[in-house]
Amino acid sequence: GGTMKRRAGEREKELKKKKLLEELGENRLPYLTPADADFHQLWKTKYSKLIFRKSDTVPEELHQMVQESFLTLREQNCFFQDLVRIKGKDFLTPVSRILIGDPGCTYKYLNTRLFTVPWPAEGYDIKYCSPQIHDACKALMRLNDYLHIEAVKALLGQNLFETKEIKGSSVIDREQSLASSLMEQGSVSKDQSSVCVPEDDRSLKNRTSFNLTLLNYMEPLQMLYLKQEPYFGMGNMAVSWHHDESLVERSTVAVYSYSCEDSAVQESSEQELKGRDPAVWHVGLKVAWDIETPGLALPLHQGDIYLMLDDLNMTHQHCVLAGLSPRFSSTHRVADSSRGTLEYILGQCELALQNLQTDSDSMALSLKSLEAAVVKQVEEIHNEVEFEWLRQFWFQGKRYLKCTDWWLKPMAKLEEFWRKLEIMTSLVLSEVRKEQQIEKQRNETISCFLLLLKERQKLRKEWTAR
Repeated sequence: GGTMKRRAGEREKELKKKKLLEELGENRLPYLTPADADFHQLWKTKYSKLIFRKSDTVPEELHQMVQESFLTLREQNCFFQDLVRIKGKDFLTPVSRILIGDPGCTYKYLNTRLFTVPWPAEGYDIKYCSPQIHDACKALMRLNDYLHIEAVKALLGQNLFETKEIKGSSVIDREQSLASSLMEQGSVSKDQSSVCVPEDDRSLKNRTSFNLTLLNYMEPLQMLYLKQEPYFGMGNMAVSWHHDESLVERSTVAVYSYSCEDSAVQESSEQELKGRDPAVWHVGLKVAWDIETPGLALPLHQGDIYLMLDDLNMTHQHCVLAGLSPRFSSTHRVADSSRGTLEYILGQCELALQNLQTDSDSMALSLKSLEAAVVKQVEEIHNEVEFEWLRQFWFQGKRYLKCTDWWLKPMAKLEEFWRKLEIMTSLVLSEVRKEQQIEKQRNETISCFLLLLKERQKLRKEWTAR
């Protein structure tokens, strides 16, 4: 059901996109940059949940740590192009990436699951391949804590401004008191969940407690071909228009940008240049499926930060417009961890194995129940373990060994569970062949069991082809 709904949603989006482009024909929609007179008015009215912080507002020590960590990870060859699946076809992303975050966390986008290189969280024994990689992960955890506090402050400021219940200095006082309480309690070594915040601000904290960052790296001049932005004529895109996937609803996305600007790449100072400067990286924003509101192109320089607050990620789409210099970014997210953590999938395995019993004398294995609902649940978990975890990990997972071997033990444990789930599948097969069962129950079990087996067979063929 979920898959069909998702496919229908994707088809609908494609049709909308096609229709928009047809309506536009050769005419491009207008977009504004900071050089345009109406830029700030448009930002205030249509893009107010986009918050921008210039690099000089960020502590110099943090800049230094983070930028060094980017360069270290590049030197150690820790950035990889992802093989993603779009409409049944595999594509290599033009951008190279690495996921760093809470131990056991994963992030899925475009049918590809990435597994975090864990940052050095308290209470975990994480062995890194080098002290430099440890330091890089620690620096990104520091940045994560900093952006968490900035996001809470920005959301509080926005909420209070919108409701106009509290004016002027009291807004700042309340922001400062919450920020300092976060600062005191949310130090680098502590988990963000231990931070005390007032009850009415708890959901703000939940929507800003970033559990991972997806790091991006790209050298535009090394790319033979970059897609052109289709709606506004903004030029080369590093990342096409999209909403970020797999996030907690209305959660903030915070981005730290570092383009390795040098004297070879100069900004154009010509006034007659219309639109954005193609030498400079920009983030592009537009209102989703809207052909009336002008788009926005915001230049990004070394150490600039932007925050997409509240529901901006859903109501708007964003893209990244390539400049000429190589660029890193650290994109901090509150990934929806309801089905994406190691803890979750191990719990699912334990749940499935509750239906397996061992005879104390003969040690023979058998199933406790053959009820359709129980069989269905177990076989769904079987498919989830195999296709959402084991195959996803080993498909691109060996690359994580460049940073840490942290995932090897959990994967070995999941493989052990998978072998038991395979035994449970064969036990169902041998049981339903027996005649002594009530026909109605047997038919129910067989029909739901066969559906899941067919799905498994189809997915195995797909993965083998990949």
